[in-house]
Amino acid sequence: MNIQELLNRTDRFAANAGCRITEVDAEHAVAEMLVTAEHLNGGQVCQGGALFTLADLAIAALMNYQGQLTFGISNSIMFVSSAKEGDLLRAEAVSVCNHHKIPSVEVRVTNQEGRLVCHVTGMGYRKSVSIPE
Repeated sequence: MNIQELLNRTDRFAANAGCRITEVDAEHAVAEMLVTAEHLNGGQVCQGGALFTLADLAIAALMNYQGQLTFGISNSIMFVSSAKEGDLLRAEAVSVCNHHKIPSVEVRVTNQEGRLVCHVTGMGYRKSVSIPE
């Protein structure tokens, strides 16, 4: 089973939030989410945790692509603009350093018009075991 199918099936939190991996290879990964009423905060814009969940799924797909279990150890998110109900968000993660133990990635979350919503950096710790299926 490839990492896209595996994470779309086993990452239940991301799936319940409406996030889904749509592309993944050794250099980048893409996850998408349609913003619904359930994603909105009190200000009627997409809640930051939903944006982070989307970005985190793209990070997980990229860092785990080679089949070696990798967990996030540090992430930073910068909110640039708001997302609203009906927006189709795309999180594209690209590898910054595919270190054998401490990989790092950058993620740009954009809306359907290509407008930047948030920027995320992530660092992981690669374990010496395979991803459980």
